[in-house]
Amino acid sequence: MDERILVIGGKGKTGQRVVERLDASGAEVAIGTRSPSGLRDRHFDWGDPASEEAFDGCSAAYLVAPTDRTDHLDVMRPILEGAMDRNVRRFVLLSSSLLDRGGPMMGGVHAWLADNALEWAVLRPSWFMQNFSDGPHARTIREGNTIYSATGDARVGFIDADDIAAAAVACLTSRQPLNGDRILTGPEVLSYDDAAGILSEATGRTIRHVSLSTRELAHRFERQGLPPDYAHILAGLDETIRTGVEDHTTEDIERLTGDAPTPFREFATRNAAIWKV
Repeated sequence: MDERILVIGGKGKTGQRVVERLDASGAEVAIGTRSPSGLRDRHFDWGDPASEEAFDGCSAAYLVAPTDRTDHLDVMRPILEGAMDRNVRRFVLLSSSLLDRGGPMMGGVHAWLADNALEWAVLRPSWFMQNFSDGPHARTIREGNTIYSATGDARVGFIDADDIAAAAVACLTSRQPLNGDRILTGPEVLSYDDAAGILSEATGRTIRHVSLSTRELAHRFERQGLPPDYAHILAGLDETIRTGVEDHTTEDIERLTGDAPTPFREFATRNAAIWKV
């Protein structure tokens, strides 16, 4: 595809990486953001119906759902319908490995795209490595040498956001649409204790994992400012991980991009300076 691509959340964790890779490929890019400041920026807020105007002149879009609510399909569908009216053909949705088609949150959007979009892909990554470097664990690692979770000793196929972006760009620019979903993981499964051990080696400090109950983790999220319902959903995802559902890897990153996914140790070594006190 050689027409303009709208990257929603183009200044966020995966979106900015998608933009960088699209720029490197020579694609024409527009950036959907709540705070437009650059020439390519377009005002975009899922809660504002006027945001459908951001799709003007675009043939494809990278979709990141709002992070402050759980009724994703209700708020996203009207704007996506407006995008289709503006001749957007291809949509690539960032979802989650834990959210099946037709399930809650992005699972409903997944099902709707499958039923309504001409060309679509849904990327369902496991948990981001960047949660340790610029997400919820970064501050607690720096300030207290601690990682908190409600996952117990369950293992996860942590994935680098750069690999997710590479997969998204492949789906946005491929000659043939994927018209399917893919579960994206890193090359190995690790418990949070394992991750703490690798981070300890990378930082030269002892990083420990503190295992909380689901309720304790939800209250922790609330104290950090998340709405109670969203805090409990996030904590519930950790509880789901505890059952072992994330204890697997896939080869879908390599199938989509041609490159092997990044190991957690490589990620930790690359980002060691971030955790300096």
